[in-house]
Amino acid sequence: MDKLPLSVAFISYNEEKNIKRAIDAVKDIAEEIIVVDSGSTDRTVQIAKKSGAKVFIESWKGFKDQKNSALQKCSKEWILFLDCDEVVSDELKQSIVKVLKNPQAEGYYINRKTIYLGKPLNYAWQPDWKLRLVKKSANPKWEGGEVHEFLTVNGKTEKLKGFLYHYTYRDIKDHFTKVINYSYLAAVDMHKKGKQFRFHKLILNPVASFIREYFLKKGFLDGIRGFIVAVSATLYSFLKYTYLWELKEKNEKKG
Repeated sequence: MDKLPLSVAFISYNEEKNIKRAIDAVKDIAEEIIVVDSGSTDRTVQIAKKSGAKVFIESWKGFKDQKNSALQKCSKEWILFLDCDEVVSDELKQSIVKVLKNPQAEGYYINRKTIYLGKPLNYAWQPDWKLRLVKKSANPKWEGGEVHEFLTVNGKTEKLKGFLYHYTYRDIKDHFTKVINYSYLAAVDMHKKGKQFRFHKLILNPVASFIREYFLKKGFLDGIRGFIVAVSATLYSFLKYTYLWELKEKNEKKG
């Protein structure tokens, strides 16, 4: 398969179990693979270099700034941004090849399908459209806060066929550890933006999160995995507002 004028960008930290799989899925179509590593202590850097990537080692600046640094290092006409725990499906790869030969937009959204505890989730966390394929000349940029960063681009956007498989958590412990960490970072973002704690949100929003994931998105059709996802969404929402209350209390004591 001929390679395309495409850079694939990653940020990494201790991803030796994932990064080769992610790179191997796209290296036959991309002219350039960029990895910005934040000081991995495992074999991530060696594996990435052996897989054909250009590796840059930089101190951690936060998700948004680290990803923008990776974007700036891409030299090709098009940029595909991936996480190390994501794998481009064959159908998605063919879609990328097709649109880059005759592009009709400056950016393309891709639907992530999570592989959770060994099986794909067909309802929970679906759909999960992310802007990931962008034209370099259209000023792509990562924006957002400590968490939930998102990619933007100037110009028209469309959607691609095919899934981006997301091998997001090693196990339940890894999942809920990240829920705790990300909920705190989300609360910090809210606090910095001046959002106020409201007791009714602490009660109602977690319930709404469970209903959305388990019933509205039909997560119950994913069996116990769908139920665990719904509970994790409930916990995330509850902890986010609990942390926001704690930050408010600490701020008032300082004042």
